[in-house]
Amino acid sequence: MPMSLLEETLEAWRDAREGVIDEVRNIPATHFDFRPTPEVRSVRELVVHILEVAMMMVGELARDDTNFGRAPWPKLLAMYAKPAYDAKTRKELLALLKSQLADGERAFRERGELALYQYLKRFDGQPGTKFTWLQHGIAQEMYHRGQLTLYARMLGIVPALTQRITGG
Repeated sequence: MPMSLLEETLEAWRDAREGVIDEVRNIPATHFDFRPTPEVRSVRELVVHILEVAMMMVGELARDDTNFGRAPWPKLLAMYAKPAYDAKTRKELLALLKSQLADGERAFRERGELALYQYLKRFDGQPGTKFTWLQHGIAQEMYHRGQLTLYARMLGIVPALTQRITGG
């Protein structure tokens, strides 16, 4: 049965997020403060970042008056991301990764597909649709999923996706 563009997009987001969850679950809690170099995010900070951006994305895209210039970037994230900032343990972060996805899917379905064709002003000041920014959010999660797999390799852990592919 054919899916709507909204359902296909949400399926892509779910796939990306489930991959992030698998990689987070694959890294032991004892390694959540690991960072490859002092100037980059730790595993924990990377997961919080994935969540804060997703929470801001859903919060803004589900509004009638989406405005990525509503506040400077750190303040815009903070408007939506308190649950991510409050989550400290691996267990809490994993639970939030799951619940935030479910909440986001519900919010987009409630707004409907047509709402995602609405134009907004992107961070660079150019116009774009909410659909395009949702795709950007999915790409952002895939990018950080790749970082998590690299962190796992650096820790001597076979990434979750590699394990799935090789049957390990």
